[in-house]
Amino acid sequence: MNVAVVGAGSWGTALAIQVARNGQRTRLWDHDAERADRMQLERKNSRYLPSSEFPDALEVRGDLAWALEDADVCIEAVPSVGLREVIPRMAAHLAPKTVVICATKGIEPDSLCTMDQLLHEGLPAGQRLVTLGGPSFAKEVAIGMPTAVVVASHDPEANHIAAEALHGGFFRVYDTDDVVGVELGAALKNVIAVACGVSDGAGLGTNARAALITRGLTEMSRIATRLGANPLTMMGLAGLGDLVLTCTGDLSRNRRVGLGLGAGKTLKQVLGELGQVAEGVVTAHSAWQLAQREGVDMPITEQVYRMLYEDKPVGEVLRDLAGRSRRTERG
Repeated sequence: MNVAVVGAGSWGTALAIQVARNGQRTRLWDHDAERADRMQLERKNSRYLPSSEFPDALEVRGDLAWALEDADVCIEAVPSVGLREVIPRMAAHLAPKTVVICATKGIEPDSLCTMDQLLHEGLPAGQRLVTLGGPSFAKEVAIGMPTAVVVASHDPEANHIAAEALHGGFFRVYDTDDVVGVELGAALKNVIAVACGVSDGAGLGTNARAALITRGLTEMSRIATRLGANPLTMMGLAGLGDLVLTCTGDLSRNRRVGLGLGAGKTLKQVLGELGQVAEGVVTAHSAWQLAQREGVDMPITEQVYRMLYEDKPVGEVLRDLAGRSRRTERG
């Protein structure tokens, strides 16, 4: 296949390496043409994945039209805050046959659109869309470590094409038709990961982390099923799998944000040290808005939102979560 990857951050680069390793002719686009030329010359992304050499089948440029020309598959991996701006530029060059895989995880604040909804709104009618989710750190994918993900689409053939492009080596791809479940699982787990990081940064122990993961999964399931997801999706790769990885893995940017906050740093300090996008910071805002709109109880999400956007002290956040009235577990 001819595969275009739109977005040369750590995740987009890792996916480009994976499909090129599978033997697909792969074109990676970076919005910064100078950085793209440097990657093409050095044959690696020195900024994000310096230890991963590019396969021969991977080329990089700062020309979006070149990347999308004759693409059978386009993997969109732009940060959620930049996707709306990039979509019209993609639409100008996409062929109707191209299967677009959404690898961006998040919910847009205010509009509360998922990334799939943004793509449906902005791309030509009939464009074939697939959503990618599941536990997958970019660094481990790039070096070929065992990984299992899931693709979701209402178009079975598009799902098959997406899976065929990605599946290979130690990278295993499952499929589902539950787009809503995969999208929400991929987005909401980042918020819970911030909470787990705060708990760990404050030295509250592994019991507290396990409680946050479990009750966080309950919150994710509540809102996802309200919006039409299959509850079993939350027990799979895009739900529980991605949640556990992001809440416990040291490569998790969202967990690292929480660790810094739990240790007493400000959000500005933490994000400055991180140097990359942490989707959970944006998603905490939109997830809280979504919970309010749908009337769904999401206490962990609420406290993360208040900590990030209302400067609520970490100690008060932890106190208010622990001090909630007792209830039945499945209530």
